[in-house]
Amino acid sequence: MTNQTPGATDALAEAVTGADDELLRSGRDAAATRRALVRAARRRFATDGYRATTVRQIAADAGVNVALINRYFVSKDGLFEACMLRTSDELDTRTPNPATSIDDVIARLVAHVVNAPDGDDPLQLLLLLRSSGDENADRIRRRTLEHFTQRLAAAAGWDADDPDTAPVLLRAQLAIATMLGVVMLRTSAAVQPVASADSDDLNGPLGQVFRVLLADPDH
Repeated sequence: MTNQTPGATDALAEAVTGADDELLRSGRDAAATRRALVRAARRRFATDGYRATTVRQIAADAGVNVALINRYFVSKDGLFEACMLRTSDELDTRTPNPATSIDDVIARLVAHVVNAPDGDDPLQLLLLLRSSGDENADRIRRRTLEHFTQRLAAAAGWDADDPDTAPVLLRAQLAIATMLGVVMLRTSAAVQPVASADSDDLNGPLGQVFRVLLADPDH
């Protein structure tokens, strides 16, 4: 690690002081600022990708001084990791469990697609496709995807201790891949007509696809 020059150190201190003054003027506390930055960053990372996103864009979207990103998250990598952790926590509370009926599972998968491109719901999913190059953040991303898929598979009858149910896990992965692919076409790619399709257009065909994968293991 290279040492900062006195001029650079002074500039950083001045930036942080300015950020503190701005925070006081806004009346926003530290926790609210962190949430705003994570929310803005997640949207940018999910739609534009990690490399194309700059910390200045994120700070501008959140309405705060860019120096606060270094204060709260140390770096862009740290902010990406925070986004992954939040996504992991949120998906964990909403992912189907073994007691969930297959009809409810299919309805949730379809809802994820229908909700795109509006709201935060598709952002959680798109973020799972983004790699930062940061080992820890990517480990969280893989773990979240695996956990999400395994819980879906368990709701469809998969049992980690029963080798005969192994195909169900593959089918669950195919269902997740289908969902993520359609969400991406509806959001970051905005491919027509799928991007503008409404719930009436999507519910039927997607429900059939997910049902074949998750509720009809003989086909």
